[in-house]
Amino acid sequence: MMDKLEMFLAVAKEGHFGRAATTLGITQPTLSAGIKQLEEQLGVQLIFRGSRYGGLTPEGQSALTWARRIVGDTRQLREEMRFKRHGLAGQLRIAVIPTALTWAARLSSEFSTKHPNVRFTILSRTSSEILSLIENLDVDAGLSYLDNEPMGRLSSEALYEERYMLVCGHDSDLAGRASVGWSDLDGRRLCLLTPDMQNRRIINKNFADFGVTPEARIESNSTVVLVANVLAGGWVTVLPADLAEFLCLGKSLKIIPLDGDVKANRVGLIAPWREPHTPVLSALLAEARRLSSVADRN
Repeated sequence: MMDKLEMFLAVAKEGHFGRAATTLGITQPTLSAGIKQLEEQLGVQLIFRGSRYGGLTPEGQSALTWARRIVGDTRQLREEMRFKRHGLAGQLRIAVIPTALTWAARLSSEFSTKHPNVRFTILSRTSSEILSLIENLDVDAGLSYLDNEPMGRLSSEALYEERYMLVCGHDSDLAGRASVGWSDLDGRRLCLLTPDMQNRRIINKNFADFGVTPEARIESNSTVVLVANVLAGGWVTVLPADLAEFLCLGKSLKIIPLDGDVKANRVGLIAPWREPHTPVLSALLAEARRLSSVADRN
C-alpha cells in the first residue's frame, strides 16, 4: 500500500495527475490505476475527478492526514534501521528563509564535520513555503521565523534573534554615523525584499512603528540583488546583521546599526513534531541547540 499512498500524496500536492506522475517518474495511467486501487482498498472515493482532477473528497481530506502520518512513520522506520546498521547517514533536506542562509551554512558545516556520512540539500524558500514543504514531507526540516507564522505542531530550536542593519555606500551622507534611526530612512532610495518574504513584512512593520511608509523602488527575492544595487550607488537596504556582514565583506559598503525599540524576531530550526525523532533529526536539533548556546555566550 505504501506506493499507493505516495501516489495519493503526490496528487494531493500537485493538484494535477500529469504533474504528479512526472514527479514520481511514472506514467499517468499507472498513477490513475494506483489511486483507483487505493480507493478500492479503503472502500471510499478519495478524489473528485471527471476529465481532470477535481480536488479531494471529504474522505480524501481525512485520508490525507493519515497518509502523511503513515508515510512519515515509514520513512522514520527506514532511518532507524539505517542508523542501527551504519550510524548517522543519509540525506537531510532543509528549506531556509533567505536571510538565514549563512546560519544554514554554519549548521550544516558543523554537523557534517561530526557526521560526514550525512549529506545536505539546502533550498532557499519563503517561511510559508517552508511550512508547506514540511507538511508535504518534501523537506526534513527548515530554518525560519519562530514567532510570526502560525506553525502548528512542530519541534523547534531557536538559533538567534535578528538585529537589523542599514547597508549603504561609503559616499552616502549616512555612512559616517554610528547608528541610524528607522525614521531617518523616510524618503530614501530603498531596495528591499519582495512582500511575500516575511522579513519584508517585519521590516515594513518596524518602519510603520516609527511613522514611515517605505517605498521600495527595487524589490527582489534575492539579498544578493539588494546588496548589488547598493554597491552600484545611490541605494540603501536593510538586512539582518549576520547576513549583512557576510554579503558586504570586502566591498566598499557601510553597515550601520538601526536604532529603535523594535520586536526581536527569533529564527530557528523547525522540524515535524515526532516522538522520537529520527536519529539524524535528533542530532540536527541538538546541534542547533549547541550553536545557539555558543552564539549566546559570544
